[in-house]
Amino acid sequence: MARSLRIEYSGAYYHVINRGNAGENIFIDERDREKFLEYLAKGVERYITRIHTYCLMSNHYHVLIETPQANLSVAIQWLNVSYSVYFNKRHRRKGHLFQSRFKAILLDANEYLILLSRYIHLNPVRAKMVTHPLEYSWSSYPVFAGKRQKPDWLITETVLSYFGKEKKEATTNYKSYAEKVNGETLEDPNKNLLGGFILGGTGFVNWVKDKFLSTRKDEKEIPQLKKLKSKIPITTIIRYVCNEFRCSEDQVKIKGRKNNKVRAIAMYLRGIR
Repeated sequence: MARSLRIEYSGAYYHVINRGNAGENIFIDERDREKFLEYLAKGVERYITRIHTYCLMSNHYHVLIETPQANLSVAIQWLNVSYSVYFNKRHRRKGHLFQSRFKAILLDANEYLILLSRYIHLNPVRAKMVTHPLEYSWSSYPVFAGKRQKPDWLITETVLSYFGKEKKEATTNYKSYAEKVNGETLEDPNKNLLGGFILGGTGFVNWVKDKFLSTRKDEKEIPQLKKLKSKIPITTIIRYVCNEFRCSEDQVKIKGRKNNKVRAIAMYLRGIR
């Protein structure tokens, strides 16, 4: 079975999404949601993570998380296992509560932090569970909108810093930013994902590729890796080889010829083995 690609480093931001197994609900009532938030708070203390936004739906959850200690996998696994044990015991069930692996989108915070915060907060509106985000109690939006006290483990300052220097000003501006759009038709920032798990500008994406992906060889086990490794267009490679070795394009393209060194060089540059 193919593995998901995880990139972890100090200070990384992620949009984590985890769904119930076979689409089943992971929250039955308020007590379940309260318990999940308790574990989320414990995880912050245990793994020194920073939660910037959250939303608990019926069959899945969203968390915008920062990892100062490069420990996303262990932190989320602990959260999922802890809550699953509680949920199964309380509801007298057995088996997996969550689907196989959680989804973690590596995020360029400078480009997408506030967009994703809004997107997550408007989930209940898009799902037509409520008509206004303040009507939904199980997200961090009421805190951002100044309608509910902030728990110690929730970080609102980073997102709000984009909207003003003073807390009151920032809160008002963020509320306007979130509510000025139609939640049901809000464009999904995740449509710009690269390789299914990176969301960011060109500079960020290139930095991730160069620092974490360029030397990895496990493409067969992780299909996402092959998609992410940038390759020079074959036409550019052929032109380069022809100019360098003074040969024709046909000579490079012909298959099956023994000792065809120029073709071998072109294939090497293309990344074909």
